[in-house]
Amino acid sequence: MFLRKTRIEPLPVTMSAVRMGERVLQVGVDDAAIASAIAAKAGLSGNAALAVSDERDAARAQRAFANAGILVDVKITPLTTLPFESDTFDLVVVHAARERGSRDAMREWHRVLRRGGRVTTIEGGPAGGLTAMFKTQRLPEGDVVGDLEAAGFRPARLLAEREGYRFAEGIKT
Repeated sequence: MFLRKTRIEPLPVTMSAVRMGERVLQVGVDDAAIASAIAAKAGLSGNAALAVSDERDAARAQRAFANAGILVDVKITPLTTLPFESDTFDLVVVHAARERGSRDAMREWHRVLRRGGRVTTIEGGPAGGLTAMFKTQRLPEGDVVGDLEAAGFRPARLLAEREGYRFAEGIKT
């Protein structure tokens, strides 16, 4: 009997629900390894782009992409005016809590998504297990679901709070 070796993805990659062949835009980068894994899921038949607001984040992400052998279009830009055409992406993944604060930025996510496209936000959330006993984590200010709805995403919902992350999703109708 042979045991099949399976690769377990980090929870943020699984929760982003990116699929092979999708056009994916990531906004911000808290963890370059997660950004790399999400971009890799789009595969050669898809398209991956990253928008960041500074050179340091761009360089960190580009190193991770190069180490993984992934081609990603990295743009350094104000996140309230994304340099992409309207209705371009199937999925926008936001995994930088500091980039989520602006409703103008959320309207940009809405603009670049195709109809039926979705946005997934990944933020620091409540700690679980032993970590919760010894560490107090503060959730980011504001209501991400309410903010997504205000930016035009309907429906919007909180997907989960697990393993120190909070995931929310909105759909462009």
